[in-house]
Amino acid sequence: MDSFWGNIFKTKEKKEEGITAVLKKIPIFEELSRRELSSIERILHQRTYRPGEIIFHQGDAGVGMYIIEKGTVEIILEPANQVVAELSDGEFFGELALLDESPRSATARAKTECRMLGFFQSDLFGLIERDPRLGVKIVLRLASIIGDRLKHSNQQMQSLINKIHQLEAEIEKLKETSKKGSRKSRQSSSST
Repeated sequence: MDSFWGNIFKTKEKKEEGITAVLKKIPIFEELSRRELSSIERILHQRTYRPGEIIFHQGDAGVGMYIIEKGTVEIILEPANQVVAELSDGEFFGELALLDESPRSATARAKTECRMLGFFQSDLFGLIERDPRLGVKIVLRLASIIGDRLKHSNQQMQSLINKIHQLEAEIEKLKETSKKGSRKSRQSSSST
């Protein structure tokens, strides 16, 4: 009888250790204590998605973030159906929705069978009410991550702007070269 109950509790411990291990990889939660991680685990929503199943559509109201426990998710821009990112085990997406309910900027679709953990805005707000210290830790980490992503996006945009300027300069050079070539060919044909 002891081994029966022992196995049941071991299974529960293994499951919690698995979720804790996943959470420790997520920058928002990586610096939390075991007690704080337990508080987070209790409010997470676990769900499995089949391959091809839509997690959310571009334009939907954002209600929370998703953590990929196992599987691969595609982030897709509509209407071109262009895959802009592939995320897998231990990665997360949709975190901006923890702070506001603005429309999703892309569609998320399960590429493989996915086991996901959902952390929703209402859960975060409830956590802030119950444990303000923990809530503030999470919001500050979230702000830091969003700030880092914004800086990265700005750097990418600046790089693209620089490339555009380079291409414009090259086009101008080609136009000048083409004009000079046209003048020379006109001059040589008029002198003959």
